[in-house]
Amino acid sequence: MVGLVPVFGAIVGAVAIVLAVLALRKQQPKGLAVTGLVFGIVAALSSIGVAAGIGAVVSGSESTQQSAVVAESPEPTAAAEAEEPSEATKPSEAAAEPAEEESESTEEAPEKPATPVEYASALTKAESYSEMMHMSKAGLYDQLTSEYGEQFSPEAAQYAIDTIKADWNANALAKAKDYQANMSMSPAAIRDQLVSEYGEKFTPAEADFAIAHLNG
Repeated sequence: MVGLVPVFGAIVGAVAIVLAVLALRKQQPKGLAVTGLVFGIVAALSSIGVAAGIGAVVSGSESTQQSAVVAESPEPTAAAEAEEPSEATKPSEAAAEPAEEESESTEEAPEKPATPVEYASALTKAESYSEMMHMSKAGLYDQLTSEYGEQFSPEAAQYAIDTIKADWNANALAKAKDYQANMSMSPAAIRDQLVSEYGEKFTPAEADFAIAHLNG
């Protein structure tokens, strides 16, 4: 029964073994000495076994408690993870700023006013007169605004004159050739007709270009 008590049983058993060995050396009765030796060994071994068993039980209990604590610790649920926005889904401030700047620049850009229908019509007429009748810039303006001509407003006629893409030197040369071929006029008379305010109204420079290239 002593061997079942840890530590104490081991001490008693060790003492019994020592006394039994001393008794055998002194040649005392062997029966009692051997009995004491056997019981001492049994007590010591029993005490060691009980201590080892208690240690194993305690260690197992601690491991079980640690496992239970780990098992009870809450893990983040999928719903909680879903509530937290990932870095990829968070709006990028750097991307939002250029979008705001583009929106502001779009709002600040003034819209170009549409060309009035009268202005567009005057330009179409001016292009037609320039290509078919080789008129000068001043002659075109007079024709567009004349009450006996197209009767456009001065603003529409001026828009047409400023916008048209015409080669006025080429127009003057074409007119000079028409006068030479159809009316057999001299170069000097043709030049006077080209610059006359009652005639074609070309500039002197344009008339000079036409006469210089008349026979070219």
